[in-house]
Amino acid sequence: MSDSLNNAIIAIDGGGTRCRVALDDGRLTRAIETGSANVSTDFDGAVAQMIEGMNLLARKVDLPVQALWSLPAFVGLAGVTGADMRARLCAALPFTAVRVEDDRPAALRGALGDRDGVVAHCGTGSFFAAQIRDVMRLAGGWGPVLGDRASAQWVGREALRATLDCVDDLQECTPLANRLLSEMGGSAGIVRFASRARPVDFGALAPLVTDYAGKGDALALGVMATGASEIAALIPQMGWVPGQAICLTGGIGPHFMQFLPAAMLADVAAPQGSPLDGALTLAREFAKEIAHERS
Repeated sequence: MSDSLNNAIIAIDGGGTRCRVALDDGRLTRAIETGSANVSTDFDGAVAQMIEGMNLLARKVDLPVQALWSLPAFVGLAGVTGADMRARLCAALPFTAVRVEDDRPAALRGALGDRDGVVAHCGTGSFFAAQIRDVMRLAGGWGPVLGDRASAQWVGREALRATLDCVDDLQECTPLANRLLSEMGGSAGIVRFASRARPVDFGALAPLVTDYAGKGDALALGVMATGASEIAALIPQMGWVPGQAICLTGGIGPHFMQFLPAAMLADVAAPQGSPLDGALTLAREFAKEIAHERS
């Protein structure tokens, strides 16, 4: 494999749940996965996950890790909020040539390919991205305090908030509310959990909400419908018009499909690829730019 490194690139896609690191030599793609990599919520931890990923990938392909650090690389990470964070991350990673962006461009390219459309990416966090007539537009991704509408952590948090409304007799208690109260030690336990919970901890509750929504639980259905209304309101603001693709990506994104307005359902399309696929495409484009500059 070392003979093909002249054509090889590295791609990293990292978010609140996992980090994926891949090597593509033009013939074969090898990838590994590590833990959470959000540079805004835990910069040092995210860097450690990427370095560990590079080490694991080097062992997988039986190459010195220094050889991988010398390859052109595209890094797309949650929490890259501007130029200062990009510069800090570039300084922390020993790549010879690297382009750092947030995680939205890779997710957009991976999902849509060359199609016009909009991506509503709802993982642990959330963001929206549009690709229309070769123009990219991005929104959201501002984290759990100021953003992340309809994300997994939002769903988990809203389910707990609604459960406390049940305790206050503001809405009828449902099986989901009873389960959360029982497993968390009542309302006091929910408050204790929320006071120390990370986004990924709230997000871990989302599968329970979608499961109960599938059983017709009113509280769970209300949370999912509210999240879908956020998505439906933002998609047209991103420039979407009927006939263009709508991709619901991330762990919880597809679960909102049944709650979208009927006028949008006809345009919901499966993503063509993953965020890692998009990061690999962007890494290849970056490598071509480097080659052109050197020629």
